[in-house]
Amino acid sequence: MAIESTVPSNALITSDIVLFGLIAATLGLIFWLASGPTPFWKKFFAWVPALLLCYFVPAFYNTVGLIDGENSALYNPVASRVLLPAALVLLTLSIDLKGILRLGPKLLFVFVAGTFGIVLGAVVSFQLMEWIWPAAVAGDTWKGMAALAGSWIGGGANMVAMREVYEVDATLFGQFAVVDVAMASALMATLLFLANRSAQIDARSGADTRAIDEMKARMAAYEAANARIPTLSDLMVIIGVAFGLVGLAHAIAAPLAAWFGANVASASQLSLDSAFVWVVLLATAAGLGLSFTPVRRLESAGASKIGTVFLYFLIACIGMQMDFTKLFDRLELIAIGVIWMTVHVLVIWGAARLVRAPMFYVGVGSMGNVGAAASAPVIAAAFHPTLAPVGVLLGTVGYATGTVVAYFTGQLLRLMAGQ
Repeated sequence: MAIESTVPSNALITSDIVLFGLIAATLGLIFWLASGPTPFWKKFFAWVPALLLCYFVPAFYNTVGLIDGENSALYNPVASRVLLPAALVLLTLSIDLKGILRLGPKLLFVFVAGTFGIVLGAVVSFQLMEWIWPAAVAGDTWKGMAALAGSWIGGGANMVAMREVYEVDATLFGQFAVVDVAMASALMATLLFLANRSAQIDARSGADTRAIDEMKARMAAYEAANARIPTLSDLMVIIGVAFGLVGLAHAIAAPLAAWFGANVASASQLSLDSAFVWVVLLATAAGLGLSFTPVRRLESAGASKIGTVFLYFLIACIGMQMDFTKLFDRLELIAIGVIWMTVHVLVIWGAARLVRAPMFYVGVGSMGNVGAAASAPVIAAAFHPTLAPVGVLLGTVGYATGTVVAYFTGQLLRLMAGQ
């Protein structure tokens, strides 16, 4: 694996080692500033998500000619083929399916309805725009929508996985990243507003809130019993599990893809002849399998946090391939996002009213899909601090299901696009 780019470039920085240091330092600076060292930065990051800067600052480097992200080996194979599957392993091994089932059928029903709303929203928005603004969904737009479905069903890792599976152009991916952040931020602001008025909303709708009180007590006890300071052994085991499974996934994926390509007629249409698709699926399946074993305890030592570090580095590497000047060439994609999110909200709200679910279920069920484990705890904590782990649980379920559901959503969109 080469660590120096062999492609001639006019960029100021051509060494991948130097580029690695620049990206790492940039991410470190962004997150330090996001921690709010001064009142100015607290206000700044209240409006500008750190995720967006992790994408756009490297894009700025690429646009002004400081780096040449497109010809760097830092993204492929380092970030996309190694860090992405490692992140999927670490973000899914912490799932407590039994614990989620104990949260009650209404919460799961609302959450699943939210997932269905995302899938339905993709289909509805594509079809409506094809009728009223055909140019908006022409060409490879469906690929960007498949990536966005990955984010809104799971999270950033799922979005990046779909980007790789469907080979989404870096600029198109960046345009949909804007849609992602804009719509998700608007949804979060709305849910935070409603959280402060949840008691009045629940009283007016006649929602049953008894299960919420039980969850508060149970989750507070679970958090107190499992928190610990990670040791060096914990961290080494986390790294060993993640990269060991990544290596195993790559070893299995190549012959598996070759077999499907040679023996299954529709393999190419379903991308099952792609080794990378199998790497993503195998990494996710491995993480899910580990969630039923004692390895799941690594979550209390910070497994998902390390996975998130990999994820943010990956996002920065994707950003450094984008030409920032082309980012706003297609503002019509925002219209797709508005229609899409509206369908999701209507579906999840209708499902909650159907089973008389409280507003908390709507908030955490919606953000568990759209924001995953990064944002769902924020919404959950807005209702009560002890409920934050509920958002983590639902968000990690989104990580586990997002890749698969988004993949088939992409297949639906591909058929609608006639490709």
